[in-house]
Amino acid sequence: VQLQASGGGLVQAGGSLRLSCAASGRTFSSSAMGWFRQAPGKEREFVAAISWNGGSTQYADSVNGRFTISRDNAKNTLYLQMNSLKPEDTAVYYCAARGSRWYSLHPREYDYWGQGTQVTVSS
Repeated sequence: VQLQASGGGLVQAGGSLRLSCAASGRTFSSSAMGWFRQAPGKEREFVAAISWNGGSTQYADSVNGRFTISRDNAKNTLYLQMNSLKPEDTAVYYCAARGSRWYSLHPREYDYWGQGTQVTVSS
């Protein structure tokens, strides 16, 4: 699976962005997917994850209620709708695919990674 993330940018606090992750390969529809982020000087952290069919999702406490993960298996695309953005959401956001139908919160359990897209939230 090859992953291409897009949709990042500069936004004011309180604004919204929608990230997309386009996947190539036949295994997208059977793969759990996740979004992670990494701020300068910090470790990569879990943001959100979704099971292979979209039936189960999970969010980090810091984004729960503000972010929504979704997927369109017909389009081989993963999404992250981010609302009510805060300066502390500033990071490079990565999408990742796992060789399993069920997600994990741990980056090391994902097999494929996109290149990342920068999200910057100004105060």
